[in-house]
Amino acid sequence: MSYENLIRLVGVMDQLRSPGGCPWDAEQTHESLLKYQLEESYEFIEAVEAGDRIDMQEELGDLLLQVYFHARIAEEDPKQPFNLDDVARTVADKLISRHPHVFGDTKVNSSDEVLANWEKIKNAEKGRTEFDAGVPIGQPALPLAAKLMLRAEKNDLPLPLKSAPEILDSDKESALGDALLSLISWSVSENIDPESALRKAALKYRDSLKESR
Repeated sequence: MSYENLIRLVGVMDQLRSPGGCPWDAEQTHESLLKYQLEESYEFIEAVEAGDRIDMQEELGDLLLQVYFHARIAEEDPKQPFNLDDVARTVADKLISRHPHVFGDTKVNSSDEVLANWEKIKNAEKGRTEFDAGVPIGQPALPLAAKLMLRAEKNDLPLPLKSAPEILDSDKESALGDALLSLISWSVSENIDPESALRKAALKYRDSLKESR
């Protein structure tokens, strides 16, 4: 397996960003690129869902470009510069540290144990004491609510009362989708913003857990 094009991309990005390169690329900042990173993520998701492997390859390239672009900008920081190799070293070190069952002597019997170990190691590395530490509050309400509940479950904290949708067949995912769609339809008819309502409920749930500890 050859990695020559990864090195080639470093040179291309450097030329675009350097004097005499592309004026648009030279003007970009970490902040200005954020919208493109989000767009490229959604486009890759769409390619995966469509099963289009040509588009998957292209969209993965666009995501990779974002990493290279941000790393190239980071090299120019006068106080805390870092480069692409620093980024790769950091994530490689992280993967080794959080997979002691592969790179160490830890024994596991299931993927659930792998995830539990990952969470414990991560909390220890970052010195986290709150169950929601590191959960991005700015993310959309649905993944925010799901992440908070996942963290609560991992820390043996109570989950909100469950109200399962009526399941007429074995397709639980489809039943859940229909139930969510029905709730959103009701919220639209009642002129209620479902995103705002779920966000408020998720944060209320988070705060209730913190108050009870």
